[in-house]
Amino acid sequence: MAGTLDTRSIDTATIHTATIDTGPIDTMTTTALDLGLARQLVCRECGAGTPLAAEFACAECFGPLEVAYNFGRITRSDIESGPPSIWRYRKMLPVPADVDEHPNTQPGLTRLIRADRLAKALGIRRLWVKDDTGNPTHSFKDRVVAVALAAARQLGFRVLACPSTGNLANAVAAAAARAGWESVVLIPSSLERAKVLTTAVYDGALIAVDGTYDDVNRLATELAADHEDWAFVNVNVRPYYAEGSKTLAYEVAEQLGWRLPDQIVVPIASGSQLTKVDKGFRELTELGLVQPAPYRVFGAQATGCSPVSAAFKAGRDVIVPVRPDTIARSLAIGAPADGPYVLDAVRRTNGAIEDVTDAEVVDGIRLLARTEGIFAETAGGVTVACAKKLVECGQLDPDGETVLLITGDGLKTLDAVEAHLGLRATVAPNAKAVREALRR
Repeated sequence: MAGTLDTRSIDTATIHTATIDTGPIDTMTTTALDLGLARQLVCRECGAGTPLAAEFACAECFGPLEVAYNFGRITRSDIESGPPSIWRYRKMLPVPADVDEHPNTQPGLTRLIRADRLAKALGIRRLWVKDDTGNPTHSFKDRVVAVALAAARQLGFRVLACPSTGNLANAVAAAAARAGWESVVLIPSSLERAKVLTTAVYDGALIAVDGTYDDVNRLATELAADHEDWAFVNVNVRPYYAEGSKTLAYEVAEQLGWRLPDQIVVPIASGSQLTKVDKGFRELTELGLVQPAPYRVFGAQATGCSPVSAAFKAGRDVIVPVRPDTIARSLAIGAPADGPYVLDAVRRTNGAIEDVTDAEVVDGIRLLARTEGIFAETAGGVTVACAKKLVECGQLDPDGETVLLITGDGLKTLDAVEAHLGLRATVAPNAKAVREALRR
């Protein structure tokens, strides 16, 4: 394969393009593959194992694959002596031991904030906010992309790519630039302008597709089959990529003094983040890094794209796809791949899934901002508003120690709050005018 990215057969509007070198790849085999303590890929449906490779579907039943490990003994001191990033958990991820020696964005170890004022507003006794807006491109997606890049390097890929609702686009473009790789990013043409610009600045190939995220994702799957050296992080290297979300669970437990919270509220897009947070808590327990303790996992969706919430409330095991219609575009995945596994995790832990309107999303953003000084994107508004609703309907225990995951920065979704915010007044340059404005 040689030349430039050919988009003539794709119904797209090109926002930003760069020349992609698609010359012959050296190898796509797993010869001398170093992915740390990862031992194989295992089907989440039938349990069949397959060697570590660029595979995402089971050859036996077409179920999704995930990474399985031979952990051995891992201690708290092993982790605490590591770098101040997700790589302190490298033994628990599908990455080589020298992962931090390669240029990467070094995400992770973001703040866990005691949120007493928000707790009072929500009626929760002990509340923490995991603020992932502090990552390099201001969302949790830097975590999953860093792991995907490390695995892709071992698997022989040369181009980093993705379909995205926005945050992943930022993270892939930035990680590729830092690593010296080319990038190809596909987004829905309706994406927020801020997320377009904060992806285009890294000078990769950014292409808008006329359609929903689900349309974009199907296109990415087709392109992944045609371009053997393109690592679509959430398609052909998805099993490795998804493991990055476990680091949220690891950090929460470590920052709480090596213990699990009673309850955690997680926004749902594809659903992978919630299932991997659950997996992370289980691994910490199995490794003896935390004391065994029950915990409850809660999911949060916007009503305009709430297929998992609808299935949970109806008692169904099947997710019925929907066409998204919500301001929470980072969660606007109408056919979430991990939806059934979200239901499993939530039901097993005695949690629940709730959804909120766009008006409630905006209220959630503003509530978090005025109580804790954190400006979250629309997904954060969904999490806060759903937590409020879960308390009010008696599903979330107000006396349980609770963590809310805030996964993206509000500067990316200014259009969602623009109509609701503004100046109190414009005044003449004198103290009397200011005093009068303050009395209004």
